Amino acid sequence: MANSYITLSPASPLKLSSQKPFGAKSIQCCDNAIRTIKHSNNGHARFPEKELSKRSDTIVRPPRPRRIILVRHGQSEGNVDESVYTRVPDPKIALTDKGKAEAEHCGKIIRKMIENDGVDDWKVYFYVSPYRRTRETLQNLARPFERSRIAGLREEPRLREQDFGNFQNRGQMRLSKAVRMLYGRFFYRFPSGESAADVYDRITGFRETLRADIDIGRFQPPGDRNQNMNLVIVSHGLTLRVFLMRWYKWTVEQYEGLHNLGNGNMIVMEKGYGGRYSLSMHHNEKELRKFGLTDDMLTDQDWQKYARPGELNYDCPMMNSFFTHLEDEHCKN
Repeated sequence: MANSYITLSPASPLKLSSQKPFGAKSIQCCDNAIRTIKHSNNGHARFPEKELSKRSDTIVRPPRPRRIILVRHGQSEGNVDESVYTRVPDPKIALTDKGKAEAEHCGKIIRKMIENDGVDDWKVYFYVSPYRRTRETLQNLARPFERSRIAGLREEPRLREQDFGNFQNRGQMRLSKAVRMLYGRFFYRFPSGESAADVYDRITGFRETLRADIDIGRFQPPGDRNQNMNLVIVSHGLTLRVFLMRWYKWTVEQYEGLHNLGNGNMIVMEKGYGGRYSLSMHHNEKELRKFGLTDDMLTDQDWQKYARPGELNYDCPMMNSFFTHLEDEHCKN
């Protein structure tokens, strides 16, 4: 799909095997495994890493990843020629040579950003949309990383592109996009496809999975305390905007004011001084305004830099913009 792009340039980063038969009494995941999973009579299995969150009185939860890096796929064949969508299924649209180069360049930028932390034990863990263009983006983005730096990979269908319908008709698609601008970018549902609101619902499910992965330390072996894990989510422009909307609880109006990331570009959620993730830790005000953040959203990102997980912002700046009578009341006082 043709999109309007922006480029976010980073500000100075903060220095902060063989298996036993299924019928056996135990299952060993590999030949040199230390632990086995014992089966009880009712067929339940115990997974040690899942016990971390249950024994919070005796075991401290794993440290949260240092960053969550959102990457839009590189230039695709559909970005160059919209007619491709009339004959190639959206999930099978490939990258162009330029898109592959963009992805690899983004990987080099990510690596340099992480190395600037000045630590030796850093790693990256990837989530990726199952579409061909995002998988090819990840394959090229990961080239600057040796195997020892890659903690793992998960293909996640909920990170897929907004569904615009099967084998798109160019004339109908242009008409639908014009109607979407009149109806509203968030709520308009494409015929036989999805609205951004539909994407929001499935991203909500993915966010809960991501939070659970973070809470149990899915990205490292049980007991490890590596604080320099970096998550990289490779997805699509609209999907990433909806992810940020869901994470930071932005309103529909605020979402509709956002702009797409450029192909092969990233936006970084970095852990702040209190442990929450803030866009202001990595990006400067000019970059975030270019992305579409308003005064209220920027103020909230500054709060996120110092707040702790679980804290609520009772001085939420959106209160004044939503309840306009409060501003009048303030002026009277």
